[in-house]
Amino acid sequence: MLKNYFKIAIAVLRRRKFFTFISLFGISFTLTILMVATAFIDKVVNDDYPDKKRDRSLYISHMEMAGKDAMNSAGLSFGFLDHYVGRMKTPVAVAISSNFNATNTYVNNRKIVINYKYTNAAYWDVLEYKFLEGKAFSKQQVANAERVTVISEDMKKEYFGDDTGPVVGKYLEADNVKYRICGVVKNIPITCYSFYADIYLPYTVSKNDFGNYNNYMGDFNGVILAKNTADVPKMKREFDAIIPKLPIPDKQYNKIYSHADTYLEGYVRTGNETKSGILYVTLALSLFALFVMLLPTLNLVNINVTRIMERSSEIGVRKAFGASSQTLVYQFIVENLILTFLGGLIGVVLSLIAMYFINNARLIANLELTLNFTVLGYALAICIFFGLFSGVYPAWRMSKLNVVTALKAQ
Repeated sequence: MLKNYFKIAIAVLRRRKFFTFISLFGISFTLTILMVATAFIDKVVNDDYPDKKRDRSLYISHMEMAGKDAMNSAGLSFGFLDHYVGRMKTPVAVAISSNFNATNTYVNNRKIVINYKYTNAAYWDVLEYKFLEGKAFSKQQVANAERVTVISEDMKKEYFGDDTGPVVGKYLEADNVKYRICGVVKNIPITCYSFYADIYLPYTVSKNDFGNYNNYMGDFNGVILAKNTADVPKMKREFDAIIPKLPIPDKQYNKIYSHADTYLEGYVRTGNETKSGILYVTLALSLFALFVMLLPTLNLVNINVTRIMERSSEIGVRKAFGASSQTLVYQFIVENLILTFLGGLIGVVLSLIAMYFINNARLIANLELTLNFTVLGYALAICIFFGLFSGVYPAWRMSKLNVVTALKAQ
């Protein structure tokens, strides 16, 4: 039976090539947009490099001070993370790093933009960077304020050239200061902004004063690591208990907010201290997907209704020979699913082409979009949605056609 439906569907598609082209274009183009967007979200949310211990980590990146007529919101200071968070009992380690900042350097009269960040030694214990050469700087090197650095593989190629050999032990200049390279790590996409940088430096080589823990706000963020996943809620409660006890440094404020979030909560936090922002992001993405799918779905419904009117004589003959309305509805929905899956296959091919050009154009630093099983699963769900939603109403219209009226249309 399904084989016959497939043959009929192909014959119908070949009968009106223009309508078929419009239908397939609408489905495949929509699916391409959604698959590329899904691949991007999947890369941001599910890629656990370099924080492979994400299931037992909490992320601290934001603080807000509020008063009756004033509000101040920023990142965290190194002193706050080192003094208050570093003294927590539940975490086994606290990774501290600055947000990345840019500076320029020149190699053979060629300007190179270097994004750098400062870290403590525990940063390399909490996070699992893949070292292509060498190793991270040690706790002793941080304490001695040695001018050493870990660089990304892209920075190695850009600074030293594509054909260079090992660079550990060589020097890289930034801000007129030469740093000895101790390690080279695999690239991180800029979308992973908490961990992205071209070079990583010990925080002690910075000119900033890191000893002042009374200033809570600054340019740093932290990752606290629990011994196991069971300790994560306890670690969160311990951090939450610290915030209300903090001395408020300015009389114009009366409340301090800060949170130790899971990775996703921290990534989408909007600043609304009662909610993490996940609800807003989910709602926004759902509305976007609905809007993108709604227009081609309505277009497909109209085309399907037109197809039905053209096939009224065929429907009348089949009804006259005893075909039930249920059989006709089932046939048409199957035909529509075949159409949408053909559009889906074209959409997959277009998505691969689009991802290839996006990756090669390097529109987002170090971001490599891939078509994995998660993305294909969403694509399959979208195809089923298209096939069913755009086919139910036209099929119902078809089943209600009067036999005599349908035959007169012959």
